Amino acid sequence: MNKKIIIIGIIVLAFVLVGSLVVFGNSRDTDPTHLTIAAHSNIKEPESGFNPLTGWGCGHQNYNPLVQSCLFKTDANGEIIPDLATDYSISSDGKTWTVNLRDDVKFSDNSTFNAEDVAFTFNTAKETESDLDLTNIEKATAKNSTCVEFDLVEPRSTFIYDLRYVGIVPSDSYNNTTYGEHPIGTGPYILDNWDKGQQAIFKINENYYGKKPYFTQINLIFPQEPTWIQLARSGQVDVVPVPTSTLNQNVDGYKFYEISAGRAEGVSLPYLKDTGIVTDDGYKVGNNVTSDVAIRKALNVGINRDKMVKEVFAGHGKAEFTGVDTRAYVNNNSKVKDCNIKKAKEILKKGGWVDTDGDGIVEKNGTKASFNLYYPPDYLDRQSLSLVFSEQAKEIGIEVTLVGADWDTIYANMYSSAALMQQTSPDPYKSIYQQYHSKEMDGFYMNPNLYNSSVSDKYMDDAMHTTDFDKANSLWALSADTNGEGWGPAADAPWVWLVNYDYNYYIKEGINIGHQPDGLGNDILINICEWNRTTNSTS
Repeated sequence: MNKKIIIIGIIVLAFVLVGSLVVFGNSRDTDPTHLTIAAHSNIKEPESGFNPLTGWGCGHQNYNPLVQSCLFKTDANGEIIPDLATDYSISSDGKTWTVNLRDDVKFSDNSTFNAEDVAFTFNTAKETESDLDLTNIEKATAKNSTCVEFDLVEPRSTFIYDLRYVGIVPSDSYNNTTYGEHPIGTGPYILDNWDKGQQAIFKINENYYGKKPYFTQINLIFPQEPTWIQLARSGQVDVVPVPTSTLNQNVDGYKFYEISAGRAEGVSLPYLKDTGIVTDDGYKVGNNVTSDVAIRKALNVGINRDKMVKEVFAGHGKAEFTGVDTRAYVNNNSKVKDCNIKKAKEILKKGGWVDTDGDGIVEKNGTKASFNLYYPPDYLDRQSLSLVFSEQAKEIGIEVTLVGADWDTIYANMYSSAALMQQTSPDPYKSIYQQYHSKEMDGFYMNPNLYNSSVSDKYMDDAMHTTDFDKANSLWALSADTNGEGWGPAADAPWVWLVNYDYNYYIKEGINIGHQPDGLGNDILINICEWNRTTNSTS
């Protein structure tokens, strides 16, 4: 490699690191009740500010919004329990949810929280939220000061997740233009200062109705991933995400925490044949290689997921087969046994794919088993996974050409080429319904392979419409595989799910983070009110 390029890279990294550290000034903050956190890439600095109506806390990566609180929250056991709400009920047709509210809550500006604020939040979010689909809400109505009624367009058993993740804003003072920079909420913290591009400082909300946090101030910084390890080594940051490249490195003064998040990463395979159709934007649709079920099943059976976990994530994760292996609605019967190259080749041969020219790549009717795999190169884990997947696919006779690209380019090609993507949400509406239910070519990143099955659709629709959550979980599972039909790898296999990567953090010794709910490691601050520091100094 060119030495000049290396030197420039080092200089750039140094400037980035200095930018991350300069926010602390020339002296070290030794107040033990102050906490400095380097935000993980899933909690990126919000362009429109700390506004839940425009995505803060409730996008496709759900997390604690800090300034706002929600109607419901997640407890240490991973169960959804009341927060601003006291209880709820669902009508027999599943279309009306009635939520009763606390009567002892004030916003951080001393105004009183009531049902009007809840109705306003959801009605406004329905029109403004670009990352959270609330279009199924017909209207939210305050029945009195402590009761709000949600009328849905159609029944949706997963609506509890919307009630769980949308932070409530004050109806009488909300201004969409200014709120993001000056948010008012009922959460445990208030935004004290936002130095854009550097950090946001949160201080304790004296009006908070719940358990008062030990940490009176949180400094949330937004560094780039290449600087994470250096931030930990500097000793000035209390919580730092662990980059993929340093998973086996210890840092003096810090403990290594590994928390499951249900973060499934996998390869989406276009499900339709190439018949010449294009989207309204002119993007190609269909792929004559990946549309063949033999190709999809051979890949699912032939790859070695455990090897991927070991090589890419140094063992900090698990093999992933369905995309929802860690969820209550997983269908274990839809899984396959992998790492079987012999069986994979047999599947290909039975499907008419054979290597007739001796180049190691099988063909069928003159078509090579070859396709492009798009991935975002700024994510080291996805780049590495794509490379290992390509190498393993070649062992069974399938050629995968890697294409690093930005997300706009990936979305433009996802209906005709494979794409390396991930999902984390515990909400089956996102992780199953949006991912697999038949849809139009809308350009949205969910269901990127345009998978469709009337059998699977029926189970998903029934799961959405029931008011029995246990029954819903059973129906979600059946949508993955019923008599060999469904979106699971043992059935139609529109995806090759690869790994379930845990979220890993360096956390300074002496900090107690309590019991983190399993499967939600992407939200490290989910139980921030339970945190404390058992030593007297941050140094």
